[in-house]
Amino acid sequence: MADEIELKLELSPAAADRIGAAGFLAGEARAVRQLSTYFDTGERHVEKAGFSLRIRRSAGKSIQTIKADGASAAGLFVRSEWERPVEDDTPILDHMTPLPAILGDAAAAIGPLFDVKIERRTWMIDDAGASVELVLDRGRIAAGNRSEDVCEIELELKAGDPAGLFRIARQLDAIAPVRLGVLTKAERGYRLPGARATSVKAEPVHLRADSTAAEAFRQIAQSCIRQFRLNEALLVANRDPDALHQARVAVRRMRSAFSIFRPMTGDDGAALRDELRWLASILGAVRDLDVLLVRAPPGALHDRLADAREASYDALLDLLASSRVRSLLLDLAEWLARGHWILDAGSEADGAPPARDFAAAALRRFRRRIKRRGKGLSRLDDAARHEIRKDAKKLRYASEFFGSLFERKRERRRHGRFTAALETLQDRLGALNDLAAAPEVLGRLGLSDDADAADLLAGGTDKRKMLEAAEDAFVDFVDTRKFW
Repeated sequence: MADEIELKLELSPAAADRIGAAGFLAGEARAVRQLSTYFDTGERHVEKAGFSLRIRRSAGKSIQTIKADGASAAGLFVRSEWERPVEDDTPILDHMTPLPAILGDAAAAIGPLFDVKIERRTWMIDDAGASVELVLDRGRIAAGNRSEDVCEIELELKAGDPAGLFRIARQLDAIAPVRLGVLTKAERGYRLPGARATSVKAEPVHLRADSTAAEAFRQIAQSCIRQFRLNEALLVANRDPDALHQARVAVRRMRSAFSIFRPMTGDDGAALRDELRWLASILGAVRDLDVLLVRAPPGALHDRLADAREASYDALLDLLASSRVRSLLLDLAEWLARGHWILDAGSEADGAPPARDFAAAALRRFRRRIKRRGKGLSRLDDAARHEIRKDAKKLRYASEFFGSLFERKRERRRHGRFTAALETLQDRLGALNDLAAAPEVLGRLGLSDDADAADLLAGGTDKRKMLEAAEDAFVDFVDTRKFW
């Protein structure tokens, strides 16, 4: 068994051709053709257990590989694997692998599920003391009558500082666009037979009970990157409003994670926070048009909003293709791998404390702040209620991020009640904020003088009743027992 550290990059075939022609990859590549068959049961027991099982045939040899993909993260993969030669296309599952003990009787039902056929070219690169293997894979994944093309680069650190992976990634991106990859070939193959997704919601974050605060932050932030990248791809492909919404949610979750872990990271990552705020504002402005367009009845206003929406999507897709967004994702991945807070135990930026202790302190901090600021909520001005709403959002995300650290029966029961009360409070405050922000939205869209647009945003709401509902939700939240 061995651990490997890889940085995965996605690129178009044209980009791969440009990189190949640029002279960056010096020397002759080692080229091989590979056919990999992935195996599982009909109920996908292997995948559900967090593993993948394949047999790869190349150069007259067949190698079986089992990978524990549960530790994979956004772009940067740190995982365990078990390899052995095999004689044919039949997997060998014995005591030398973890699968028999994990799958039990289901192991007998394992069969072929999908194939990955690629041409692999490999170079070794030395970069400032880092020895990096660069692998360019081009080919196709096929499952039944469905298939999709593969074009990706994997940078594997053989020796030295992981910074070398990111330096090489940026050099490649300067030649032709490359994007942080978040899906393994196994995940892509598993997705092929199912229904085509239009958007991807946040996946549950499962933190180990013995995680440090730094490990928890890294895992949480990587889950946010993964959610963003999956929805970014769907948004680019389909211009789907649900994908836009979930991409925006991913950025909001990431920004909340930065705030939650600020006591640990200190000012490290301030530039990244600024870039995330910028990206969130762009996504939010486009999302406003989607929301208005759904509400608008057929007519002149609807047509005007539809034209504005198409123009805004054109601009957004150009922005997502920009080096600024690509660099932001790479910078985030590197910071999560190499931030000072990972190693500086005892300093202001210290990620060593247990995640559960850190989580309890963060949850207490935001809960106290909401209780203090929310007194007399219905009598507060719009700006003060907006601040409470932001705190409620952070506390809700923190409750989701840290939920797996509080797994005792009573903690789970209270967690459900707590998050439900918090969600109601957040929704009530969100409705009030939308009402307060309506003039700004109208101005940004050039609709300040459009009475129909103003009515559309107001939605016939009664602010007094909305304030009463928010006050009731606040009282319910205060009375709800904490779960930590």
